[in-house]
Amino acid sequence: MESFLSFLPEGLSILSAGILIFASFFTSALTASVGVGGGLLMLALMTYIVPIAALIPVHGLVQLGSNTGRSYVQRAHIDWRIVGLFLLGSLLGAFAGAMLAVQLPAYILKSFLGLFIIIIVWARLPKIKSANPVVVALGGLVTTFATMFAGATGPLVAVFLNSLFNQHRKMVATHGMTMTVQHSLKVLAFGFAGFAFWEWLPLVLLIVISGFSGTKAGTLILNKMPEEKLKFGFKIVMTIVALDLLRAWFV
Repeated sequence: MESFLSFLPEGLSILSAGILIFASFFTSALTASVGVGGGLLMLALMTYIVPIAALIPVHGLVQLGSNTGRSYVQRAHIDWRIVGLFLLGSLLGAFAGAMLAVQLPAYILKSFLGLFIIIIVWARLPKIKSANPVVVALGGLVTTFATMFAGATGPLVAVFLNSLFNQHRKMVATHGMTMTVQHSLKVLAFGFAGFAFWEWLPLVLLIVISGFSGTKAGTLILNKMPEEKLKFGFKIVMTIVALDLLRAWFV
C-alpha cells in the first residue's frame, strides 16, 4: 500500500486515484462510440480531484494517451489531409495560449470552464461547410488556443469536423487524431512553461491503460448506441457540473 502511495502525486488519495482510473474506461468508451463527450466528462470529474494548478496540463496528458489509443484503434478511417491542415493552425494556437493559461486565478479558470461547458452543451453552434485549407487551419488555431484554457474542446472540434464528413466512423477517427494533435501540443507547451509532468506520470499511465480498454469497448459498439438518449443524459449531467463550477465566481 505504501509503495503504491509513493507513486501518487502529493495530496492525492488512493480512492481519488481509483476513481480517475475507473472513470477513464467509461469516458473513453463514450468518446470512441459517440465521437465526443468523454474528455469533457473526465475534465469535469478531475475538477473535484486534481489541484486546479495541475488540472489543464494533467487532463491534457490523460487525453493525449486516450486519443492516441483511439486513433490507433480507428486508424483506417482517419482523413490525414484534414489532420495535417489542422496541425498547421494548432501549432500557433497552442503556444499563443500556454503563457496566458498558466497565469489564470483558480476562480476565473473554474468559472470559465463552467461557462464553456454550458455553451458547448446547449448552444447551436454554426456548422462549417467548407474543407478549404485556410478554414481547416483556422479551426485548428482557434480550438487549440481555446483548449489551453478550457481543457476539453473535443465537442467544439467535433462540431467543426462534423460537417466535413458524411460517414460517422470517419469523423470519429479523424476527431481522435486531431485531438491527439491538440493534446500533444498542449503537453509540450505546458512542459516548456515549467509544469512538472513527471510527478503525475505513474497515475496517468494507469488512467491511459484503463482508457484504452474503454476505447476498444466503445469502438465495438460504434453506431449501435442510442445516441440521442445518451446525449440528452450527458447534457443534464454536464449542466449540473457547470453550474457548480460557476459557483467559484461568487464564493
